[in-house]
Amino acid sequence: MNVIPTRCPLCGGEVTVTRIYCQECDTTIEGRFGGGAFSRLGPEQLAFVELFVRCEGKITRMETELGLSYPTIRNRLQEVVRAMGYEPGGEEPAGMTEAERQHVLEELDQGRITAEEAMRLLQETER
Repeated sequence: MNVIPTRCPLCGGEVTVTRIYCQECDTTIEGRFGGGAFSRLGPEQLAFVELFVRCEGKITRMETELGLSYPTIRNRLQEVVRAMGYEPGGEEPAGMTEAERQHVLEELDQGRITAEEAMRLLQETER
């Protein structure tokens, strides 16, 4: 089976899929279909993502598989993220703001909550 090209082989322009056909029921659907963020990746980048998934996101395993250093793998991962239309590290990690963290510590300091409660509150937001 052929992979859907994302670039025109003649001019290099972006290709839009306009027809889908089902061999089972002989149905044809026509329209404009987007490929999503993964369609923006080249063959090497897709292979990198596949390896990343196969290694369960563990960069140390990828280092062994590819024979590359941690910084090189991180750079390639950031290239993939950018190619998909995102900015690496652009999203804020889920968790407490500094003000919320300070509030929990003040509550602990003033004896309104126990150390165990403070630990639970601080750890819950890190997950």
